[in-house]
Amino acid sequence: MARKTGSHSEITGPRIRAAALSLFARHGFAAVSMRQIAAEVGVQAGALYLYTPDKEALLFDLLRSHMEELLAAWEAEPKPAEPAARLDAFVRFHIRHSLMRTEAVFLSYMELRNLSPGNFAAIGRLRSAYEAELEAILRAGQAEGSFALPDTRLATMAIIAMLTGVNTWYREGGRLSRAGIEEIYRDMVRKAVAG
Repeated sequence: MARKTGSHSEITGPRIRAAALSLFARHGFAAVSMRQIAAEVGVQAGALYLYTPDKEALLFDLLRSHMEELLAAWEAEPKPAEPAARLDAFVRFHIRHSLMRTEAVFLSYMELRNLSPGNFAAIGRLRSAYEAELEAILRAGQAEGSFALPDTRLATMAIIAMLTGVNTWYREGGRLSRAGIEEIYRDMVRKAVAG
């Protein structure tokens, strides 16, 4: 569909995505209507369809963008060669990145069930690519004898779940700073993989 003459897609498109992200995270994907998203943005409901074919496509776009951004951000991170130091960097990165995007992380875990099989598989591939980064670190540490793990895939999933869990309880201005949390989790992960 063509956009109306004089519309501002570079402004309205991001506003629609931001409103959808916030509403989906707050109320759940199934409970939010396109009409609610439009009202939040201040446009007519029909105008949303100039930017997205439907509500699932909007959710998929949010989830895909989050995963692509996560992978690109990790790619840009400096990575020490030594596996233990690289694991420390991964732990710190994951917590720091996740705490700056709590709604997107929440959606990534809680709303996958609302995707069609093809869209679900596409997000699954992106998630697997990220998980493979951590698994490669664990395999390298195990190969050099600094990590002792009975199953690197299981350890990968457990570590990511533990790190992502910070989003469920952390509150800005609480007892622990973000940097303090990164240190505590780094120590816990190190102990969990210690050889």
